[in-house]
Amino acid sequence: MPQAPNFDNSYARLPEYFYHRQQAEQVPSPQLIRLNSALASDLGLDPDWLSSDDGLAMLCGNRFPDSADPLATVYAGYQFGSWNPQLGDGRALLIGEVLNPEYKRYDIQLKGSGRTPYSRGGDGKSPLGPVLREYLISEAMAALGIPTSRALAAVTTGETVYRDHALPGAILTRVASSHLRVGTVQYFAARKDEEALKLLCEHLIARHYPGAAAADNPVLALLENVIRKQAHLIADWQLVGFIHGVMNTDHMLLCGETVDYGPCAFMDQYDPATVFSSIDHGGRYAYGNQPSIGHWNLAGLAQSLLPLLDKDEDKAVELAQNAINAFPQCFLKAYQQGLAHKLGLSRHREDDDQLTKDLLELMRTEQQDFTICFLRLTELAASQGQARNLPIGELPEAFNDWLQRWHQRRQQNDISDAESLALMRAANPVVVPRNHRVEAAIEAAVNREDFSEFHRLAELLAKPFDYRPDMDDYLFGAESSQGYQTFCGT
Repeated sequence: MPQAPNFDNSYARLPEYFYHRQQAEQVPSPQLIRLNSALASDLGLDPDWLSSDDGLAMLCGNRFPDSADPLATVYAGYQFGSWNPQLGDGRALLIGEVLNPEYKRYDIQLKGSGRTPYSRGGDGKSPLGPVLREYLISEAMAALGIPTSRALAAVTTGETVYRDHALPGAILTRVASSHLRVGTVQYFAARKDEEALKLLCEHLIARHYPGAAAADNPVLALLENVIRKQAHLIADWQLVGFIHGVMNTDHMLLCGETVDYGPCAFMDQYDPATVFSSIDHGGRYAYGNQPSIGHWNLAGLAQSLLPLLDKDEDKAVELAQNAINAFPQCFLKAYQQGLAHKLGLSRHREDDDQLTKDLLELMRTEQQDFTICFLRLTELAASQGQARNLPIGELPEAFNDWLQRWHQRRQQNDISDAESLALMRAANPVVVPRNHRVEAAIEAAVNREDFSEFHRLAELLAKPFDYRPDMDDYLFGAESSQGYQTFCGT
């Protein structure tokens, strides 16, 4: 017999000023678009129950199991560098936490479930388009091996949501190790609520960084862990050409997972100045700025934790500064090692810096597609009989001198050619969520109620490193991405 989830809600046991308890708004005629059965099983949830009428009632917010405890969390944040003292889940509800078979805790959250006390501007509901975008891209990121929130289910609600025009409504069921943000810490720090800060840090340490509890300074250990996780996460983004689009401090999860896929996109033609977000007029969150913005955001986290780092203010500042100063090198090391693997090198050497710098500059000046360029290199590394015969053409002649240097460097590897090729194929995806393909899937669903392209794209993106001839049309970006913009869902 199908079993309902058994929620265990640790965040709901914190004081009530950390959140607002409420139910979701009722929707008239929900229908399931897609259930992520594999993720459900990994979480210890019953896919058959989730597909049932009772499961659909939970996924749309109409009715929750008795063990659920739905709430909207409060936080603050720096949005494009400007301080907003109170934000929060404006169209989302944390319905509860589940323990997977390995006893790891995950949040189950509905996104688009109605207004809360923290709603801003929008009506708390979500149009269909942003739900489909987040489902596709968050699951693609997971398949690429990048820490991320996940999509458990997408449902239509049978109601109309108004933005600049009427749109069909939908709800995403989102899963994350937690939804606690840099902005959550900043909210209580700005209120000078040291007791709340202590409770929050204790909760964070217990949930995500239990080893920090045994450190001489647990809060410092917490900060150092968050910095390390974010450095590796942003390096992962850079290595696949992912542009988050809105790296506000309320969009940085303290567990080190990617979250909030509003105006995100994947870069086609390589250019560090690439921006797609319609609200990022100055390019603050451009692809090339993501590491420095991550550093800036984490400095804000460190500042918020000063009261708990040490009673002596000067000592607290010194501890925080030392922790923050470690970010650039931590990011660079992860990024350099990732680039080495993309080039089939077992490890990064100091003299590889010029090799990788020259490659990226060639990619920029020759207007090369980021993903395709690394795929071409991967195929060049394949010996006779190993090539996959991808229909991706050849690199321009301008690369010839660089290619000779690269081949010479690969000959100095301390691994075999077969192992080098395996590194490249594990680091260079064949398919990523191409912006025009994502838009086409959304357009068909929103305007024609045709979800076939959405499902097709979801299946392809689930295995991004595997090549099959039937995916040839999905390998490339649009002929031109000039003028392409992405938008927040509100």
